[in-house]
Amino acid sequence: MALRQTVRHITTEAGVTRRRTATRFTSVLNKGPSFDDFLRLSAEKASGETTAKTVEELAAERRKEVVRLPSWLKTEIPRGTNFSRIKEDLRGLNLHTVCEEARCPNIGECWGGSDKSAATATVMLMGDTCTRGCRFCSVKTNRTPGPLDPHEPENTAAAIAQWGLGYVVLTSVDRDDLSDGGSSHFAETVIKIKQKAPHILVECLTGDFMGNMDMVKVMARSGMDVYAHNIETVEELTPLVRDRRATFRQSIDVLDTAKKANPGLITKSSIMLGFGETDEQLEAALKDLRSVNVDVVTFGQYMRPTKRHMKVVEYVTPEKFEYWRQRALELGFLYCASGPLVRSSYKAGESFIENVLRKRVRDAASKDTVSEIHASAGAAGGI
Repeated sequence: MALRQTVRHITTEAGVTRRRTATRFTSVLNKGPSFDDFLRLSAEKASGETTAKTVEELAAERRKEVVRLPSWLKTEIPRGTNFSRIKEDLRGLNLHTVCEEARCPNIGECWGGSDKSAATATVMLMGDTCTRGCRFCSVKTNRTPGPLDPHEPENTAAAIAQWGLGYVVLTSVDRDDLSDGGSSHFAETVIKIKQKAPHILVECLTGDFMGNMDMVKVMARSGMDVYAHNIETVEELTPLVRDRRATFRQSIDVLDTAKKANPGLITKSSIMLGFGETDEQLEAALKDLRSVNVDVVTFGQYMRPTKRHMKVVEYVTPEKFEYWRQRALELGFLYCASGPLVRSSYKAGESFIENVLRKRVRDAASKDTVSEIHASAGAAGGI
């Protein structure tokens, strides 16, 4: 297949015009047959029921498919002075966020408004290449990504402190190529942020560290405020949705270990809907999370990144999301954000968690003050 190329002329800051050639390989690939199509053809061939369709015919059929998103999944283009200011800050501080990389639909809400200290963002650590290949995720994969940047913890902490946020989420790719899964690097970043800006609340969305619970404890005791680890889907669909090295029970153990290592932590997990899960399976997953005292859960709609990823089985209605929000609260979760556009790191949820955490600090300070007053009064009485 001949791929057409587009030649673009770019003028640099020095006024020099140069040519940049961009291929359409990616778009052509995404319009072609999916992995499921090849599996179906292989199965038909094995059973002797092979159709006469060629790969080109399959590609033509796929180009005819028109999948329209429901109205509730359409969002406005992000804009506003604060949004633009934060975007400029990111470029200047050399920070990379999942908000932009994953084209999150809530970026306008999380970065908008008039007060930058009220904004939230999710910063990606340890590179942009993952050692795992989950079928819902569009992050690049490689068995041996590049080495970690030893200066990243210090540089990230300095940039975040300068940025002036009130709440930041740190996440990373899985690094199964490292002996500790990158936990020490991750934890060092949290420690340095707290040293430079103790007022910033830090949420960490971590992987499972290959089931090494010692590494989970390192993270839980790093000084973070919220420990997040996503189960992603129900137990029955986990082998189909996630990388084979990520199991449902292992994720439950991660959340359990984190809470036991630091009981003061708020623990959090996220579930995507639309893979074909049943109500009974979701109910069981929620009860499993509560059995290890997970405080916060979020529900969002699975959106297929490209045609090479898992298909969306169902676009869940806003009414159904509201049902699961109510059910989660009935089961005892401290908070639940649930909606088609909700993602694991969601401003509305983070605002609630921030208020809870700051209230805890105020209550602790108030108790200390009362204790000091009583101690002073007792000493005075003794005199």
